[in-house]
This record gives sequence, structure tokens and C-alpha cells, in this order.
Amino acid sequence: MALELEGALVVVAGLGVSGRAAAEVLAAHGVRVVPVDDHADDVIGTAELLEGTALDRASLVVASPGLAPDHPLLAAALERGLPVWSEVELAWQVRVDRASGGGPAPWLAVTGTNGKTTTVGMVESILRAAGRDVAAVGNVGPPVVLAATDPSLDVLVVELSSFQLHFTHSMSAQAAAVLNIAADHLDWHGSLEAYAADKGRIFERTQVACVYNLADTRTEELVREADVVDGAVAVGFTLGTPLVGQVGLVEDVLVDRGFARLRHTHAAELGTLADLAQLAGPDGTVPPHVVANALAAAALALAHGVDPSAVRAGLRAYSTGAHRLETVATIDQIAYVDDSKATNAHAAAAALGAFAPGSVVWVAGGLAKGARFDELVASRRDRLAGVVLIGVDREPLREALARHAPEVPVVEVDAGETGSVMTSAVTEARRLAAGASGLGTTAGRITVLLAPACASMDQFTSYAARGEEFAAAVRALGEDV
Repeated sequence: MALELEGALVVVAGLGVSGRAAAEVLAAHGVRVVPVDDHADDVIGTAELLEGTALDRASLVVASPGLAPDHPLLAAALERGLPVWSEVELAWQVRVDRASGGGPAPWLAVTGTNGKTTTVGMVESILRAAGRDVAAVGNVGPPVVLAATDPSLDVLVVELSSFQLHFTHSMSAQAAAVLNIAADHLDWHGSLEAYAADKGRIFERTQVACVYNLADTRTEELVREADVVDGAVAVGFTLGTPLVGQVGLVEDVLVDRGFARLRHTHAAELGTLADLAQLAGPDGTVPPHVVANALAAAALALAHGVDPSAVRAGLRAYSTGAHRLETVATIDQIAYVDDSKATNAHAAAAALGAFAPGSVVWVAGGLAKGARFDELVASRRDRLAGVVLIGVDREPLREALARHAPEVPVVEVDAGETGSVMTSAVTEARRLAAGASGLGTTAGRITVLLAPACASMDQFTSYAARGEEFAAAVRALGEDV
């Protein structure tokens, strides 16, 4: 450990899943833990901690990813010169050696505004196909600190948010990827530049490969700015034909020119779009952002040393999680698709881009987190046959639609209809879809797409609950037909 913690006093700020895991592991290392949570009845809150002397006697604060740096507890710790670690940093410090030998399990780390969970799942599937004992952890799955102290694992695939990366100081991933950068969580970070900088921390001390998106220049800039281990390479992924040092697409074939032995003259085949057929949308086409995620996943797995045949097998075996472009039902030749995981404009743009022009009735809205939507609407207005707005922050979407897509019909569901918001939204969306398609005459042309571009906490407990209510409303609609 960078700090000698046995017998020390450590404040664990925030008792969510990762905070409780951190406290458990710290206690196992002989640490005296002071748990603090402003929303738990069984421990002290921030005000009580700051009134006492515990922070003055502490050696370290381990912070929940939900606490911004200006939170009073963290601000007080930083003012005192106390180190503040994320649970991820703690995990890196307490890693144990693998039972199979060779030191601690290497980490393959993934961040980005969107696509993290899908990419992590793909990497995990590829590594399983290669025979590795692997766990997908972090922002998805179990806390990193529990996996890092499990000697049975060969490799960890770690999904990291910008919140988790902010207080991560010494992690050295075997390979790391930044999938994309778009405005998100600006209320937490304060600016897009600060948000991007925290994302870029994932590349620091990378050992083998930094994977970046050729279509997103910010990700390449983050690689250029990173201080990596000597010998680490930059590998770009692209939906076009790759150059040397890249992975990409040649017609319908996923190919590698970043790691292949003969990459200067030949591309190694990794798979085809047919290996991703299970991830296709209602029209049978694999969305471009899903292909991009697959290429990033392939690059990370190749950096770990897997054979290209495992890439194909792993991609073919992968199935997406719920609420990610998931077709709920097709009723009266109208497809209903749940992409509730699209909690920001960048994700919603990717979802809308998966469908043909003029073919989508878009269900959008929720908690905007200070975001604006002009770029999203301007770039995807050609996809829209109609819009149903939900949630408390409808105004920025309403204004963007009025400016950039005034011809598109818009229906608003009253924000007060918390209990029945999805029933009303689905009913209105069906009406708009029927008017756009001439109900029953244009099979496959119209899709009702829930891709809110906003967080869910205004009216739902999570994006998953929002998607489930959408699916329930669609199923009820089918019963009435």
C-alpha cells in the first residue's frame, strides 16, 4: 500500500455498495473504519463527523463516487492535506496475487460517456471464450475492491465512471479505453474540460495499449497527454478501413492492424457483422455504435494476449443487457424499443442513429442534469416522425425541437403523472406512430423508441425501472389490441 493502514483510522464516506465493500476490506486489513453517510440511520453524517475530531485523526478518506470534490467532508479532508481515494484506488492498493501465480490479476479498464457496459460485457465474453477466469466489475457488477482481493481471478475488466476516476491516483491498467467524450455530468465536474480530464486519468500508467476512438478527437488527445509505461502503444478503433495501429471494418469484416504480427502488410480477421447479429435492431442491422464497441472490446482483449479466434467466439456469445436497444414487442407492425440506458444526449443520438430517416417516434425526457439538446436534435431530426416528452426537464428538449425540428409533432405528458407516466407516453406514442405510418400498412417502418437523453431519478428509481415500466405499458397495449 502507498500508506501503511494497519491500525490506522480511515473515514469511508458514503455507504453504497462500493462504500460497504471498501469498509469490509479495510477492516480485514486491521483498519479502524469510521463510516459516514448522510442518508443512513445507523452511522454518523457529515455534520456530526466535522463537529468531532475523527477527521483530524484519520490517515485517509475513501470517497463514494457519488460525492463531488466540493462535498463538505471531502473539501475538509483535502484542506487538511488528507489523501482522498476512490474505492478503485483502494482496490489497486490492496490487490492480491493470483492463485495461479504471476502476481495480481491485470486490469482491462474502460470508460467513456456511453457504451461502457456493453464494451465491458463484450471483453468479458471474449476472455471467457479464451479460457480466462474473469470478472466484469466496477460501475457494473461487483465492487472492484472485492474482485481485487479474490485470488481465483485471472483478469479484471473494470468499468469506470468519471466519478470513480477523479480520486484514482496510481492505477496502472494493462490496457485502457476511452470510448467517447460528450457533455455529461457537468453539474458534478463543472465543465466539459474537467470531465474529459477525469476520463483521461484511465490512460495514466497504462502498460500495453491505450485504445481510443478515431471518430472522437478528444479521446486521441487524452492518449497523447497521458504518461504511460514505456512501450505502451496507442490503438485506434474505426468503422472504416484501419491503418497500421488500428482495428476497424473492411466491408462486413472486423479486422486487426494494431496487434497482428504482419500488421504492416496484412489485416487479421477477428469476426464479421454476422457474429453480432444477435445485437441487431428491429430492421436486422447492427447499429454502428455497437460495432464500434465490439472493435474497442477486441482491441482490449488482444492487448491482453488472446487469440483472434476467441474474439469471434466471444462476440458471437455476447448478449446485451436489458434496456439497451431492446425490442419489447411489435404491435400492429410498430416496433417498441427500450433504450432507457440512454441517459444523455450522446447515447440518445447513437440510439436514434440506428434507425432509418422518418421512422422513429421518440420518447424522451427526464432529469437533464444541466444539459442542452440542440446538437442532438439538429443531428437526428431526420429520424423523427414524432416526439413524446416526459419528465420534469422537458423545457430544454421542447426548445431544441422548436428550433431545429419545428415540423415534427410533439406531445407532452404532464410531469405530475408519476404513477402513470409510461402508460400515457406509450399511448401517445402509438397514436403518433399510427398517424405516421398509416397503421397496418407499412411493416417495419415505424419504431417507438424510449431513448430519454436524461437521467431517470425525477420520476423513477433507476433507468432500469423506467425501462421496465415502458415494457409493462407496451405489453398492456398489446393486450388491448
